[in-house]
Amino acid sequence: MKAPTVLLLVVLTVIVAFAAANWSVITAPTTVSVLVTDIQAPLGLLLLGITVLITALFLIFVVYLQTTVLLDARRHSRELQAQRELADKAEASRFTDLRNYLDTELRKLGELVAESRSGVTARIDLAQQDLRTAIEQSGNSLAAYIGEIDDRLLRKGERPA
Repeated sequence: MKAPTVLLLVVLTVIVAFAAANWSVITAPTTVSVLVTDIQAPLGLLLLGITVLITALFLIFVVYLQTTVLLDARRHSRELQAQRELADKAEASRFTDLRNYLDTELRKLGELVAESRSGVTARIDLAQQDLRTAIEQSGNSLAAYIGEIDDRLLRKGERPA
C-alpha cells in the first residue's frame, strides 16, 4: 500500500480506539445549543457523527474525482487513437501519392530515354549512310583516278601487261 493510505488507516484506527476508550464520556448527555434552542444530547456522539459524515463526504468526493479522471483518460485515449489512425491514413495517403508521382516521373523519364535513343539511332543511321556515301564517292574518285592514270599510260604505251 502507498504511504497516504497507510497513514489514513492509522489515523482512523487511532480515532476508533480513542472513541472506544472514551465511549461512556462520548455518550454522556449534555446540554447542546443549536443556535435556536437548547437540547439534551450526547455532545461526543454528535461530534463523532459529524466526523463520520465529513469523512463519508470526503470519500464520495475522492471517488467522484477518480471516476472523472478515469473517464477523461479513457476519452483522451480514444481521441488519441482516432488521431493516430487519422495520421496513419494520411501517411499512407502520402506514400501512395509519392508512389504515383514516382511512377509518373519514371514513366516520363523512360519515354524521354526512348525518344533520345530513337533520335540517337536516327542520327547514327544518317551518319552511317553519309559514311557509306562518302566511301562510295571515295571509291568512285579512286576508280576515276586509276582510270585516268591507266589512260595516260595507254597513251604513252607504257602499260604493263
